[in-house]
Amino acid sequence: MKKAHSFHIPVMGIGYTIDSPLKVAQYGIDSAISLVDDILLEKLRKVYSEKFEIPYQEITNKIEDFRAKRITSYLNLINKIVDNKFEELKNSTLEKGSELMEYFNMLPDTSTIKQEFNNFTDKVPNLQEIGNWIKDNLSIGSIDVNIMTKVDKVNYLKGEKLPSEFNDAHAALRGFAESDLASSVILSAGMSPRLYGYMENFNDFYPDKNGNIKKKIVIKVSDYRSALIQGKFFAKKGLWVSEYRIESGLNCGGHAFATDGFLMGPILQQFKENRENLIKEVSDILNKALVNKERLVPQNDLELKITAQGGVGTGEEHNFLLDYYNIDSVGWGSPFLLVPEATTVDETTLQQLVKAEEKDLYLSNISPLGVPFNSLKGNTKDLEKLTAIDNGRPGSSCPKEFLISNNEFSEKTICTASRQYQRLKIKELDKENLTAEDYKNRFESIICKACICVGLGTPALLVNEIETKVEGQGVSVCPGPNMAYFSKLKSLFEMTSHIYGKSNIVRTDRPNMFIKELNIYIDYLKDKFDETKTSMTSKQEKYLVTFASNLKEGINYYQDMFSSLKETFEETKSTILSELNFSKEKLQLLRIEIDQISIPNK
Repeated sequence: MKKAHSFHIPVMGIGYTIDSPLKVAQYGIDSAISLVDDILLEKLRKVYSEKFEIPYQEITNKIEDFRAKRITSYLNLINKIVDNKFEELKNSTLEKGSELMEYFNMLPDTSTIKQEFNNFTDKVPNLQEIGNWIKDNLSIGSIDVNIMTKVDKVNYLKGEKLPSEFNDAHAALRGFAESDLASSVILSAGMSPRLYGYMENFNDFYPDKNGNIKKKIVIKVSDYRSALIQGKFFAKKGLWVSEYRIESGLNCGGHAFATDGFLMGPILQQFKENRENLIKEVSDILNKALVNKERLVPQNDLELKITAQGGVGTGEEHNFLLDYYNIDSVGWGSPFLLVPEATTVDETTLQQLVKAEEKDLYLSNISPLGVPFNSLKGNTKDLEKLTAIDNGRPGSSCPKEFLISNNEFSEKTICTASRQYQRLKIKELDKENLTAEDYKNRFESIICKACICVGLGTPALLVNEIETKVEGQGVSVCPGPNMAYFSKLKSLFEMTSHIYGKSNIVRTDRPNMFIKELNIYIDYLKDKFDETKTSMTSKQEKYLVTFASNLKEGINYYQDMFSSLKETFEETKSTILSELNFSKEKLQLLRIEIDQISIPNK
């Protein structure tokens, strides 16, 4: 069955899309649930069980394998409610304002389903036949899940380390695998051979003889080479990657995994040119592995999707990705934070996002994972953190421990945002003979970490009026830079209309997505240069030079591409080309600085 929409809502934080499928799946829109916080999932399962009058029995942490069981139970509940809502929608009347008409009104005018529906209803006045057509042709949105592969904390029972299958990411995967869902698991934050290998244990990840896969594998990738390596890795285990999701390294929300200066356009071009080769190479390996495993070899070709997300902000950009790069779906993240019908955001944070400007959105060092993290200045979790620092008690009590990864002070890992770690680290710092300026810089680098594994989930508690005694009321939020250009709360219909170019809700001075990403990367390179220019090593020099060279190639690519385009970006093409020239000059000056600093070191 054809997908209704050409966009999807990616996972955002921990709590912002935790119940999005309940809001949008009946309209054929795909969205993703984070599986980081099983405690939050369990609390919401209780709320929604009561709301929809479904029996609820608590899964406490005293129950064996409670994390996986909580996740399975929550996903089964969401699946059941969404199915019921979709059936109600299909059985609703064709009257104006009904959910059924909302479904069709949200579709783009180019949608084949919409066109077929209009043609069918014009020719067939019989309501029963129309109802049968609707039941046969409408598609439900996918209830996908997201697992950060690196958030795979080791767990203990009575002081004894449990086997790896009880690690956080492994348990989350098992929770999804044992659920009723027929959807996708999106694996982000890098390759994890052990976790990938664990997927071999679940039949739902394997194709049947017709090439259907109940639970599909989606991986976020930064470039074609990464996709090919990971696709082959899975294929050797008899598993097929159904979708490669390309995300801008820096022009996105949440954790920012910067490439070595490779830009979105050239990366998408590589996928476009090598798509068939990717399918063939991986398929050959997969079929051999399935034979060796004595599993069914599919008789039909397996579906492969290439999708993209990060910084998309207009209908024109959306269509360009679909048409020029043959992308199957485009991810729209941060703008949906201003759509209460689609995401779960508390009122205070909503108003902060509405008012946010470019200067308020920044790439921070607050994540305990040590990865740059897009954040919003003045978020209530940071204010809570600053109050604790002012009171002489920096750090969090670490009530959930999902991001613990540091073992400097003990064999058992702790979180760098925790009060325990920061107290030990500051004591260590006090023993060093540092200048006042060096001490201040090092101290700031310790206390800047925030308890985001709690803060990113708190909005779901606040919106649903769930008690926050343990977590506190501080909220972390992780919008991408694109958030600055959206400044009003919108309905789901208004946002879909914007995505499909029927209307415009974005600031007119917003830069093109490719230009925005380019300038973010140039700024990132300058920051890296400033960090190292006083004592640059040959390794650092090589990194900076390579980064700059890749950016230069990216600019050349864009200059050629935009110059050759016809009937696309007509109104903004001259501005885009002018901005590319300016960025090229800016990069050249930075490269001269890098060369001047590095020469004395040779």
